[in-house]
Amino acid sequence: MKLTYHISDVAPYINWAYFYFAWQLKDEAEQQHIRNEAEHFLAHIQDRYHTYALFSLETVHADGDDIVLEDSGFSLPMLRQQTAGSDFLCLTDFISPYTSKMGLFATSVDAGLETDFDADPYQKMMAQLLADRLAEATAERLHEEVRKRYWGYASDEQLSIREMQQEHFQGIRPAVGYPSLPDASMNFLLDRLLDMRQIGITLTEHGAMRPHASVSGLMLSHPQARYFTVGKIGDDQLHDYARRRQMPVDELRKFLIANL
Repeated sequence: MKLTYHISDVAPYINWAYFYFAWQLKDEAEQQHIRNEAEHFLAHIQDRYHTYALFSLETVHADGDDIVLEDSGFSLPMLRQQTAGSDFLCLTDFISPYTSKMGLFATSVDAGLETDFDADPYQKMMAQLLADRLAEATAERLHEEVRKRYWGYASDEQLSIREMQQEHFQGIRPAVGYPSLPDASMNFLLDRLLDMRQIGITLTEHGAMRPHASVSGLMLSHPQARYFTVGKIGDDQLHDYARRRQMPVDELRKFLIANL
């Protein structure tokens, strides 16, 4: 399903803490000043740009460290923690080996937010940093709608946006490239399943999304699901993962260099 949002639809979901961090601002007065300017900027561009979301609810089951989509037989191989002292978690631990459900998603913004302000360095930076926040805010809003309406496993949820940003909701939303799902090449698999071009996303040869202000990942509903860091993996898991991904080991090394 493809969804289009006005900026005013998703702006309330912006996590401003990350915006301040990007500007390297710690002083509260400076943070408030830049937020005022950002909100003025958003009001000014409100009618020119939109954000977009794409999601699919899939019937799945876990098969070892693979997530199997039952309708197509398509598999999404996952990585498991191997570091001593870890809980040796894998995202498949939060999916039933029997029939279950899982969400796939991608969010993005109008590409113009990253290209239309080149003439003014300050506006260019403002636009790009807000574009990043808007893509994340769109994922936050989408996830809320999926939990409460489209999937409906938390239809009675009553959380403030602040509580959502603190992840008080049931389930998790691991994004590609983040510690629980570190392999950027996973985007190639998600693209095959979602067709990200529907919302203007294209992929580089390294699996990076364009526009840069884009997010993709999974939605899991298990009440005990939590985020974790895969961390370092050994050659044994690298070779097993390459087999399950049906990719050459040397090619996967490029995507997992930080985990080797």
